[in-house]
Amino acid sequence: MVDDDPGIRSSLEKLLTTAGHAVTLAENGVEATRRWRELGADLIILDIFMPEMDGLVALAALRAHAPRLPIIVISGGGAHGMDLLLEAKLLGATWAIAKPFTVAQIMALVSSALGGAPDSHD
Repeated sequence: MVDDDPGIRSSLEKLLTTAGHAVTLAENGVEATRRWRELGADLIILDIFMPEMDGLVALAALRAHAPRLPIIVISGGGAHGMDLLLEAKLLGATWAIAKPFTVAQIMALVSSALGGAPDSHD
């Protein structure tokens, strides 16, 4: 789970661990790519707007090394964020979803990412 907002990281960590998932946290793209190289992952949830390395740069870096890794890109950047979510899809995001999203929406994407076919939440 990669987001520079500690509240979002904490909320999603609680949600995902309650659902039985192991979660590794990062607060920017630099930390996320480093942790992925060290620990690996079955799925990455990646915010777009972050310091040091934004989500689109991190997405491109991750895709270069892990083309099949499920990556859910999230953004709360309003209309500009919606454009960047579309760009994230073009760069290889498995799914892209705007904040705020519901628990049901994010859990459906996580379930799809880890269990098989994507659903229509992108």
